[in-house]
Order: sequence, then structure tokens, then C-alpha cells
Amino acid sequence: MSDTATSSETNKKKKSGLPAWATGFGAQVFAGLIIGLILGFVASGMSLQWLSDLLSGVGNAYVQLLRVMVPPLIFAAVVTSVANLRKVANAAALAVSTLVWFAITAFLSVLVGIVVALVMRPGVNSTVDPASAADPSRVGSWTAFIQSIVPDNFIGLSASTSDDGVSLSFAALQLLVISLAIGIAAVKAGDAADPFLRFTESFLKVIQVILWWIIRLAPIGTAALIGKAVTTYGWDALGSLGKFVLAIYVGLALVLIVVYPAVLKFNGINTIEFYKRVWPVFSLGFVTRSSMGVMPVTQRVTERSMGVPSEYASFAIPLGATTKMDGCASIYPAIAAIFVAQFYDIDLTLTHYLLIIFVSVIGSAATAGTTGATVMLTLTLSTLGLPLAGVGLLLAVEPIIDMGRTAVNVTGQSLAATIVAKRANILDQETWDQAADGIEAAVSPSQSTAKADVNA
Repeated sequence: MSDTATSSETNKKKKSGLPAWATGFGAQVFAGLIIGLILGFVASGMSLQWLSDLLSGVGNAYVQLLRVMVPPLIFAAVVTSVANLRKVANAAALAVSTLVWFAITAFLSVLVGIVVALVMRPGVNSTVDPASAADPSRVGSWTAFIQSIVPDNFIGLSASTSDDGVSLSFAALQLLVISLAIGIAAVKAGDAADPFLRFTESFLKVIQVILWWIIRLAPIGTAALIGKAVTTYGWDALGSLGKFVLAIYVGLALVLIVVYPAVLKFNGINTIEFYKRVWPVFSLGFVTRSSMGVMPVTQRVTERSMGVPSEYASFAIPLGATTKMDGCASIYPAIAAIFVAQFYDIDLTLTHYLLIIFVSVIGSAATAGTTGATVMLTLTLSTLGLPLAGVGLLLAVEPIIDMGRTAVNVTGQSLAATIVAKRANILDQETWDQAADGIEAAVSPSQSTAKADVNA
């Protein structure tokens, strides 16, 4: 964004007489949430099917727009970042540090989940119908991670058929591996690969402009998605599982207001400023229920609002969107596993709790090939020797709790990348200082995507 454009926007805000936070993108997303709630309650209360269909259609279209950008973004960003990582002296140390902080926050999150489950005891005297117990259709496997990183084809694409036709999907982790391999090969190829790398960098800039267009539609997408959630899920499903849902959200809240602030403070990062910047990521994660769908926004905000160099963010954010899930892989399986044990009146020992911690810290990678909180829960239950049929007891409230889980997931992904960059002294303080309103500084299509002089 040019200085003239920036000055023009600043003058407009001053003329409005409103503070920046009240006119920025974060405020627009929040307004979308409120409008969506109102529309959802109107559609539900007045049985307006046309409004429900409209909210669902617009919401699904927005998530689809975000998801369609994930494969080209991963490829272009990772290949470009591998080439640019030559400018970073401690690239290997950054990768190790990323995994370490993924594990640290997962460990703290699962401890919160265990404590909440033991204090609130959601499975004791539960009135949930035992007949709803059922074995899951998919089960987590410790070999899934190895299988998931071996590409099925060159672009990590898979297809499935149904009565509705053929649907295509991609394996993000496979695409990440393919992109890393191509990037490394391009670097090894030397001068001969320069045209390819220049093309990839140019392609990335085009993708980022398209992302800017999609991101600016976020307030509309947020309104539609939260309205759809109100009309689709309602609160009838809570019923006998209300205590379980409350326990999940208490655990998620404790991670957001205790664990993450403590980790941020330990690393010298202002908690309030971090949450101001991450708000668009958090809110979109909540309404879309898709870490991968929000990944383009997470990466853009992490780079443009947090000041994390794109050379590093292009590696950390795609990896985090696949394997870093404090909500789905730590809090949820801990509380859900203890719920199942309490429901079936099975006493857990210290060994069981240690296994819950182990699975939560390590297991998210093991389920990367079949990503999902339910699959993660099956891995936990099978490791503990608890009945897998207990998964069926909780499916009724899956969409309601998945909103909160995903919001924590994407927040943790951005947090880990920011912490690692801060500790490695590569966080761009100037970008951080200028990004006072979350994504507002992240949505300029003309800003440079990378700092050319990144040094360890």
C-alpha cells in the first residue's frame, strides 16, 4: 500500500470521529457475528426456510472460496520460502523450535483438559442414552502419520464418488511434503532453477491478491456461517450432554485466558495486542470449523499483523494447520476420554492419565492422515483400552463443540509461529507496531510478502 493510500485511509478514519478499532476489519467481522446471530434466530424463530437456505448457501460458498486457495498457497508459499530460507542462518533450528513449542502448548492444554474433566465430572450421573453408543466409522492409527506423508500422486489429490457425483480433495500434509521436496530440489539445481523460482514467487503474489479479495468478504461469510450454525444446530442437541459441552468450553476458555497468556508473557509478547491481531483468525475458525479452510487467513495475519517472516510462516502455518490442534487433539480427547470412563464407571489410574498426555502431545501427528477430533478420540480410547462405542455418545453435540475447538486450534497455530519468531529474533517489530488492528494491516495486496534482509 502506498503512503498516499495509507494517509487517505487514516484521514477517513479521523473524519469519522471513531477510533481505529471501531472502524477496522476486526470490528467488521464482529459486526458480522452479531448480524449472523440475529438472522439465525429470526430464520429459526419464524421458520423462514428461504433465509436458512440463503445463510447456508452463502456460508458454504465462502468456506469453499477459502479452501480452494489452500493448495496453490501451500505450493507457492512453501517452494518460495524454501528458496528464501537460504537467507536464514538457523532454518533447521527454527523447524525444531516449532515442533517443541507445538508440544509445549499441547502439553499445557491437555493438563487443563484433564483437570477440568476431573473437577466437573461430566460423565458422572449422565442421562445420555446408552443406546446412542456406537463404534466410529474411522479409527485413529499410529501408522497413519507415516502413510499420510507418502504422496498418493504428484499433487496429493484424491477423488471419491457418491450419489451426488465425484468429489475431489487434497491431503495437505502430502502437498506440504511435495512442495518442500520441490523447493529443496530447486535450490540444489542452482542457476538453472532461477526462472522456476521467479515464476513461483510471482505466482505467490497473484495468489495473495486473490486472497485479499476473499478475506475482505469475511464479514459477510461470518454473518452467513454463524446464522447457519444457529438454524442448523440450535440448542436442542445439548440435552443430556450439556454438562459435557460446558466442560469442553471451560477447558477451551482456560487455555485462551490462562495458558496462552502465560506462554505469551513468558516470551515477552503483549497478550492483549496478540489477541487484537489474531481476532479475525479466531472468529473465522469459530464459524468455519475448518483449520485448513482458515489457513490462508492464518498465514496472512501471522505474517502481516504479527511480523513473522513469510520465509518461516510459509513452513510453520501449513504444518500447524495439519498437526497443531490444541482444541481437537488436547482438550477434547482428554475430557471426552474421561467422560467415557466415567460413563462406563471405569476407574482410571495414573498410567491412564500419562497415556492421555502422551497421545495428546504426540498423537495429533499420528492422525494427520485422517484428521479429525473424532479420529483423535478413537486413538486415545484405543490406547487407554476404553470402549470405542463411547464415541457415539458424543456425536450429537459434535458441531457445537467443534466451533470452539477450531477457534483454539487456529489461535494456537498463530501463537506458536509468533513465539518461535520472537525467540529467534526474526520477528519484525516494525510490522507488529504498525498492525494495531489485527488483519487491517494484513489485507493490503501491495505490501511486500517477505523481508529480504531476514537474519537470524
